[in-house]
Amino acid sequence: MRRSVVGTLSAAVLLLFGGAFFSRCASVGTPEGGPKDTLPPVVLGMMPYNYTESLTTKRIAVEFNEYIQLKDQQKELYTSPAMKKNPTLLMRGKTLLIDIKDDSLLPNTTYAIEFGATVADNNEGNPLHGFRYVFSTGGPIDSLFMSGYTEDSEKLDSLGRTFIYFFEADSVAEPKEYDSTIFNYKPSKIARSKGNGIFIAQNLKPVPYRIYAFFDSNDNQLYEPGIDKIGFLDEVYNPLEMPPFGVWYDSLRHYLSADPQLYFRMFTDESFVRQTLSEHNRPDRHKVDLQFAARNPQILEIKLDGINSKDIIIEPHSSRRDTLHLWLNVPSESLPDTIRGFVRYMKHDSVRMLREDTAKLRLVWRLIESREQERERERLEKEKAKAEAEGLEWTPPPTPSKFKFEKFQASAEVNPELDLPLEFATPLTRFDSLKVEMLSWGEKGDTLPENIHFIPDSLSQRKWRVRADWNPKRKYQLYFPKDALADITGEGNDSVSMSLTVSDKEKYATLNLNVTPRHPDYKYIVQIIEGSANKVSREIRDLGSGIHTVYYIPAGDVRLRIIEDVNGNGKWDSGNMVEMRQSERAEFYKNEQEEEMMTTKTGWEFDISLDMARLFEPVSMEQLIERLDKREADRLEKLEEERRKQGNQQKGQQGGSMMGGGMGSMGGGMMGGMGGMMGGSGAGSSRSDMMMNSGR
Repeated sequence: MRRSVVGTLSAAVLLLFGGAFFSRCASVGTPEGGPKDTLPPVVLGMMPYNYTESLTTKRIAVEFNEYIQLKDQQKELYTSPAMKKNPTLLMRGKTLLIDIKDDSLLPNTTYAIEFGATVADNNEGNPLHGFRYVFSTGGPIDSLFMSGYTEDSEKLDSLGRTFIYFFEADSVAEPKEYDSTIFNYKPSKIARSKGNGIFIAQNLKPVPYRIYAFFDSNDNQLYEPGIDKIGFLDEVYNPLEMPPFGVWYDSLRHYLSADPQLYFRMFTDESFVRQTLSEHNRPDRHKVDLQFAARNPQILEIKLDGINSKDIIIEPHSSRRDTLHLWLNVPSESLPDTIRGFVRYMKHDSVRMLREDTAKLRLVWRLIESREQERERERLEKEKAKAEAEGLEWTPPPTPSKFKFEKFQASAEVNPELDLPLEFATPLTRFDSLKVEMLSWGEKGDTLPENIHFIPDSLSQRKWRVRADWNPKRKYQLYFPKDALADITGEGNDSVSMSLTVSDKEKYATLNLNVTPRHPDYKYIVQIIEGSANKVSREIRDLGSGIHTVYYIPAGDVRLRIIEDVNGNGKWDSGNMVEMRQSERAEFYKNEQEEEMMTTKTGWEFDISLDMARLFEPVSMEQLIERLDKREADRLEKLEEERRKQGNQQKGQQGGSMMGGGMGSMGGGMMGGMGGMMGGSGAGSSRSDMMMNSGR
């Protein structure tokens, strides 16, 4: 069987692992010349004991089997619920002292001090994962559990180190049209997901919770709207009413993991991003960068002293359109090292109203010579001085043009569907297309002039596309003669040529996408992702009902990520937590065997039916668990393949490391004990499962 079933966690679990709290182990050391110590510290005892009820002392002592160090407390240490002031940690030999601040605790409350990876051994820095101390200030310990998974809703990547906030539903106002719970109330319980996006929330009450999650991008343990990703659930959940879930010790990552009961799709709530000019600089003589906090800034006026406004070329740079390049179409000798000016734009004030604001600019640029440039200048100065000393006339040698193609390739392969992209380092002021020539020749050597069309980009004067009647059976030579092009610096191009071949459909795969929308008006975006990385190689937008053929798909492993573009604007749209609106959904295409990865082959056509009603149906926990299990199996297979290639078959050492990780976790209490059991029984594989209910 895949899992063994355990009804509830009871006192038997504590008895099974209680010895870890009271027994004393020999100090772990690394003999000279022996293997590297990979074991975390082991808890020998606690006073008061873990899971103490009605705690009265403000000092807790934890004894370890070796000297420890404390790492990244600001990022790792937190309490559930949050105390008014975090505990203070002190080290006394092999003992960790935890001092709780006066008046920082609420009455009749279960608290957990979560150490994350704060505690590590002093010599090698091996962290003790899963270490936590639990107590109550009165009454029994809250003892229920819930598990969940946090994921980037656009990229479908796991989003680890995410905080999960639990608010007792009866203690907060029920949101009607707007939800401000996370701003107006403090959570009664807090959990945090591991690197794989999985969290196990512990010490919950048998009550309904409103639950939120946020990715703490700044490690300040505070939700910052517009900066941190946020996720929320549309319903309330009571851990007492949740089904059992699988728990195992991940012996590769060295922490507990679980099958999720809850699923968060995380997004950045851009409605909270305050518009302001966050940065301005001048990275080049002719270039100014303006970076705004929010996308699509409303620019009213840009004024630079001594520069006519018509000589300022504005280019949106980022996909979010929150960064602007200002290109100065002015001769180099007319540009001073320091330019002053201002930008007048619409900025959010303290009450989030857009109001006109003027930001002053001071833009400094100075030429910094490279060592090669410095040596060449000094060499020429010496030649000039020598010639003048001899009474000779000195003529400086011709300098090569500074005109640059961006990412120039002397040879390239053209995809006829996408044409040939051209990108220049600076905007063009002259493009004499009549001077540019392209010749082609076939296998018999016949040479023909080709008609070519240059299509300017709608947003950038640096980008063009070259269109022609591309034929994969012919080869091409594109030739730019000297000074056919000129840029804003006044430089013309040196003569340059490009050798081109044309992609042959027969050497690529073809995808026939038969799209059946969930709703007749819905449009979809299909992103083609090559290999296991999440980098998009192709994107096809505005796909409605019918068959859409996509050529020139490289042979190999690909995945299809589909975005349900409900509003048809050609991009994925984020959600809005306050308005209780989830982000647009993205899903990976899965075949009948529920496999995401497909292998394309040269010259093959693949017919793919995209039934969007099936693909975008509500996600059940069973489906999510199967998906995560499949991804984990693929990850482990790749790791094993890498180990085989490296010849690193150290199973014995891995087993010892796994056992040590489990034993080190025992000091964490009940869940730590589970970590010890899973680590011990799972040595040699990545997971060994048990089932647990929400209750103890």
